[in-house]
Amino acid sequence: MRMHAPVLTGFAVVLTIAVLAGQHGTRGGEWTRYGGDAGSTKYAPYDQINKANVSQLRIAWRRPGVDSSISESAPDFSYSGNFRATPLMIDGVLYSPNAIGLVEAFHPGTGKTIWVQEPFRDEPGQGLRGDSTRGVTYWTDGAERRLFLVRGEYLIALDPRTGKLLTSFGDKGRVNLRPGLGPRATKYAWTGVPQVCRDVVIVGTGIGGSMSDRPTHKEAAPGNVQAFDVRSGKPRWTFHPIPQPGEAGNDTWENDSWAYSGEANLWSLITADEEQGLVYLPLTSPTNDMYGGHRLGNNVFGNTLVCVRCLTGERVWHYQIVHHDLWDYDLPAAPILADLTVEGRPIKAIVQLTKQAFAFVFDRTTGAPVWPIEERPVPTSDTPGERTSPTQPFPTKPPPFDRQGVSVDDLIDFTPELRAEAIELLKHYRIGPLFTPPTVRGDGPGGIRGTIQLPGSVGGADWQGGAFDPETGMLYVQSITGPFTADIVKGDPKVSNLNYVSGTRAWTPGPQGLPLLKPPYGRITAIDLNKGDQVWMVPNGDGPRNAPLLKPLNLPPLGTPGRSAPLVTKALLFVGEGDPVMAALGSRLRPEMPASLAPGYGGRKFRAFDKTTGAVLWETELPSGTTGAPMTYMFGGKQYIAIAVGSREPRSAEWVALSLP
Repeated sequence: MRMHAPVLTGFAVVLTIAVLAGQHGTRGGEWTRYGGDAGSTKYAPYDQINKANVSQLRIAWRRPGVDSSISESAPDFSYSGNFRATPLMIDGVLYSPNAIGLVEAFHPGTGKTIWVQEPFRDEPGQGLRGDSTRGVTYWTDGAERRLFLVRGEYLIALDPRTGKLLTSFGDKGRVNLRPGLGPRATKYAWTGVPQVCRDVVIVGTGIGGSMSDRPTHKEAAPGNVQAFDVRSGKPRWTFHPIPQPGEAGNDTWENDSWAYSGEANLWSLITADEEQGLVYLPLTSPTNDMYGGHRLGNNVFGNTLVCVRCLTGERVWHYQIVHHDLWDYDLPAAPILADLTVEGRPIKAIVQLTKQAFAFVFDRTTGAPVWPIEERPVPTSDTPGERTSPTQPFPTKPPPFDRQGVSVDDLIDFTPELRAEAIELLKHYRIGPLFTPPTVRGDGPGGIRGTIQLPGSVGGADWQGGAFDPETGMLYVQSITGPFTADIVKGDPKVSNLNYVSGTRAWTPGPQGLPLLKPPYGRITAIDLNKGDQVWMVPNGDGPRNAPLLKPLNLPPLGTPGRSAPLVTKALLFVGEGDPVMAALGSRLRPEMPASLAPGYGGRKFRAFDKTTGAVLWETELPSGTTGAPMTYMFGGKQYIAIAVGSREPRSAEWVALSLP
């Protein structure tokens, strides 16, 4: 028994630190989880960089997105600039996936390489193919230390000291995740980050293979959530987002549609409350995400926040955010743990940000809404065979953090001529309030092109989520005001068994290459979560105000529609502009609309904001746009901010670290 005492004591110390970190941001100058802590707060209590000196920030070091030991070994080797990663900083070392998904360890003061993960011999392209993921996760019991990542179809365990495989985990260091999705799965893919809760490591499922935003068949693999023992890699539990017979929610799938329906993936990020032993799963839409005539009913657990026990996977509570989704309104972001005081009552809360620009706030233990959530009537579909839910959930607090729905009053009005052109364009679309359903696209002159959906599928909050300051109770959200044309077309029976499939899914163009709607097109909103009130909102960046038509008008900043994650410290709020990587998806972008105005397009600026007012205190231009969530840490008595940047250009991915002179 005495032999185990030091280990148990170490575990207790580590667990205590983890519990505190999970609810109150980072500790000890480190950044030990993707979101700073297990609660996804993206908060660090550091103030060395502050209002008085932030103007002195400069680049301390830069590091390519793939280590030179790899790139120099293959002259023709190339990799995407869509670099999603956020490093961890633990015990004086930075760890992060590189731009092809292999983990690299590097020095936090210089960016110099410590080690690079070796690819498996059986990987395609000798291991030089791959995609960046958002990050790695770390686990220790005080004696053992492990890094976990997902690469390809595998969950992998590495030794943080060397980068070598921990062969005691799974099959010589890795576990194949595809079999856990069932017989319909032809592929497994995920760009998320494993989450550790106690001695369990949990992974979601991304979009890949049969799992797609544009499926042609109603049959698809379910996006099962899987959990494994951190030491052995043996399966611990599986959560079915499409419930099986006898499981809660199965009766919300009419005509046994649960039997063939797929997806409802957890493609985003997982949050844990280690003190209570709970994890929170933000789930997404089932197949097909714009037509549901083959899956009538509310379709629980699609678009549902689910709380389960991390040791067993037992469901504790759930709340469906969108019934019978037809809008691609996935739950895109990690839920955020927030300890609040509401009307004098302490509440252990959790906040789920959504694409439709709501912040749903629940008691994270019971699932009870902190403020009432009303089921309000919404428009119904006229698509043959479709049946929309008659109501959808609307939080009474906090207010929406971005615009919802479209009316004539929302149209661009910088000049009378632009407004008149916008009104004329509107004749080709259906408009209406939030949850107006997709429209069957009409052929020929005068046909309706679809429903203008606002927020669109890349709108409101996305994977970048929010940042929460536990000392002030303030939540900061970066969001996109981006319309989207929700159109569906008749399925071709030669290639599809769906009555209707997604149409062009195009961003909605405006007059003369300008946006259709009024600004801001990207914004930052501060919300007091103790009161449920919005405190301030500011545009995030200049947007198109310098376009030739608009420059003479001398407009204020209009906001850039990029996806960029916030970082909050004791002193400041930091937010970039995102980057054009994901906006340049040609099939979703009408040629008459410049890429720079498409939802998801960002710029190179990175800024520090006053937390209390939203005023810009400092800005700089980085080598590329911010493609990963920024993080901060202390090393050698100095505070650093590290950011993954990239662009549409191959090999543009790199890490950039900022510090004071």
